[in-house]
Amino acid sequence: MDKITRIIPTKGFSKIDFKELWEYRELWWVLIERDIKVRYKQTLIGGLWAVIQPLLTMVVFTIFFSRLSGALSGKTPYPFFAYSGLILWTYFTNAISGASTSMIDNVYLISKIYLPRVFIPLTSTVTPGLDYFIAGVAVFGLAIYYQLPIRLTWILLPLVWGLTWILASGIGFWLSSLNVKYRDIRYALPFFIQLMIFLTPVIYPLSTVGKYRLLIQINPMSGLIELHRNLILGSAIDWGLVVYSVGVSCLIFGTGLIYFKSVERYFSDKL
Repeated sequence: MDKITRIIPTKGFSKIDFKELWEYRELWWVLIERDIKVRYKQTLIGGLWAVIQPLLTMVVFTIFFSRLSGALSGKTPYPFFAYSGLILWTYFTNAISGASTSMIDNVYLISKIYLPRVFIPLTSTVTPGLDYFIAGVAVFGLAIYYQLPIRLTWILLPLVWGLTWILASGIGFWLSSLNVKYRDIRYALPFFIQLMIFLTPVIYPLSTVGKYRLLIQINPMSGLIELHRNLILGSAIDWGLVVYSVGVSCLIFGTGLIYFKSVERYFSDKL
């Protein structure tokens, strides 16, 4: 006789079962592989969209800031300066956008099979990482075009991506959980993302914001974008800002995971 496992929702906070996560790790890889295939299915140019999105955004801002480009980027050509921030920002926005609707988009999985539900928003924050690394190849092309040095510090860029993934996953836990109950989030988030690009030093350096510097620094993505650009350009790193951004990112990840686990038992009923 086959063994029957009965799954009963826990009362109160559901602890994080790391043993269970490890046992289901292969399923997580299956979910990631599925999302990657779906991402590029029936597209003419496939992974090139990963380059086109930040590249076209770079062109738009280069035209828009043509008169101020020298003041914003210093001796670095503004297109290269902007692109060095946009590729990380594009990953971050795609990750939180996908994670925010991940529970609703995967309702058939949640209702029909058992799996650690944290895998669902985490998958949505991992798969856009492929776009980031594809878009990162264009950094080499732009550096060659503008006759800029290819620096050894570039090997640390995946570490910055990893820190950004922690922040995106934390926000993803919060948004995916809240979106199950409050569907307004999926409509408000795109507007919020459009606004936040101007409150994050993506297309301008933090040194140019003057009296608004403290306000911009509160955003943990500011330190990560600045670190990402510093490594690409070989400029000085503000380690105090980096430590702050990493600390806040870990805090958001931890609190987001705790909240997600505390409400996940209601997901099936509300979806």
